[in-house]
Amino acid sequence: MSDKQIIVTVSGVDKVGIVAGVTTELARFEVNIEDIKQTLMQGHFVMFLLGNIEKSKFSFAEIKEGLTKLGEKMGMEIWVQRKEIFDSMHNIA
Repeated sequence: MSDKQIIVTVSGVDKVGIVAGVTTELARFEVNIEDIKQTLMQGHFVMFLLGNIEKSKFSFAEIKEGLTKLGEKMGMEIWVQRKEIFDSMHNIA
């Protein structure tokens, strides 16, 4: 299943509309949000999101490009990774 899951990380100065902007873009790309965590650290917004792209008609590359452009527009850093790659990068064998 992890080949159809993505990890989205959002980081930047806190402001109104971050979650709404990111989740609206994910909905446009037909990404199902499976889990979401966010926190505020001394005025710095951080969000981790697990999404499923199995039913999306868009490719991983299209989704990643769209979210990256959204991050630039919003003044936020947005990273998108396949969950299987994320897991292997954070697994010490």
